[in-house]
Amino acid sequence: MTASLLDGKALAQKVRDEVRADVSRFVAEHGRPPGLDVVLVGEDAASVVYTRNKEKASNEVGMRGRLHRLPAETSEAELLARVAELCADETVDGILVQLPLPKQIREDRVIEAIDPDKDVDGFHPISAGRLATGKPGLVPCTPSGCMRLLAEAGVKLEGARAVVVGRSNIVGKPMAQLLLAANATVTMAHSRTKDLASVCREADVLVVAVGRARMVRGDWVKPGAVVIDVGMNRDEAGKLCGDVNTEEAREKASFITPVPGGVGPMTIAYLLENTVRAARMRLGKKKGG
Repeated sequence: MTASLLDGKALAQKVRDEVRADVSRFVAEHGRPPGLDVVLVGEDAASVVYTRNKEKASNEVGMRGRLHRLPAETSEAELLARVAELCADETVDGILVQLPLPKQIREDRVIEAIDPDKDVDGFHPISAGRLATGKPGLVPCTPSGCMRLLAEAGVKLEGARAVVVGRSNIVGKPMAQLLLAANATVTMAHSRTKDLASVCREADVLVVAVGRARMVRGDWVKPGAVVIDVGMNRDEAGKLCGDVNTEEAREKASFITPVPGGVGPMTIAYLLENTVRAARMRLGKKKGG
């Protein structure tokens, strides 16, 4: 068996096209585009690239994308003041503060300062609570993208055994919640899990998000399993690779996401999706209130 590759790049373009059409409808209905404001503090090279890409992507689908660049010496109070301004601005539907932040700023304080209804990253504790309790809200972009990849591949999740390796608030925990909501039987595994390889071999759907290059070997994969590799690492030669040894795992899996070109492109696509969703949810609350 050689696994079919799940093409995240092509699917992300499909999602962007869907968002572009939704943005056009929103503008026709409300007379303005959805607004996404991205805040970058400092000059971290990767963050500079990521934030520019987010601003560009939002404008390409017809949104009003805006990047706020603040110096690395910005204080926590100054950043919180900027976030408060964006929360109060009715033309802003989505707020994203790029992580990591400089050491003088506490990330949790900043995340909690974002209006949950504008929290397009889905990191706010209220967003996490809404997801955990099955209430409508904004879901972290990477897990949402993973679920769409599974849906497009026709993977039947109801009753399936799913294993999520990694327990971060950004990917692992929300991914497990989404799989559970889709009626999968979910096991969360992590660095302290005993005999991790055996746990992975039980999975019909294996999602790996640990940040360790090629940690999951081919013999950890159940024959016919679907493997979602969220990792983005560089190996000893400086080549991009995931958390799964793709060449080995392809001999066992039915579907697998490549790195790069799998999960990665879906993250920004679902950031755009979340922004339109946030805009509609906010307007719906206003009408209802």
